[in-house]
Amino acid sequence: MQQPRLVQAVGTEIAIIWKDGDETFFPMDYLRAQSPSAENQGEIDILGQRHGGDDREDFSDITVNNWEFIGNYAIRFIFSDGHQTGIFSWDYLRKINQVTK
Repeated sequence: MQQPRLVQAVGTEIAIIWKDGDETFFPMDYLRAQSPSAENQGEIDILGQRHGGDDREDFSDITVNNWEFIGNYAIRFIFSDGHQTGIFSWDYLRKINQVTK
């Protein structure tokens, strides 16, 4: 797990510069769609069935208004639609960046 050196909003993207020099650019609507919160993703029961979650597929109008660091391991984005329950660990951000490549 590696903390970033810098997190910055650049237009409609969140730019993260990692301490190893790697740079990641996340579209804000992609971050909203990938929020790891139960409110967004739902919860999986013991039988593997999903309960709840946001079934909306289009987050194109959503932006990141602000963010706060959670300890040394994560960041919470505050989105323009009021969503702010997703805690994005640094490892999770690296993982979802690999999906977009």
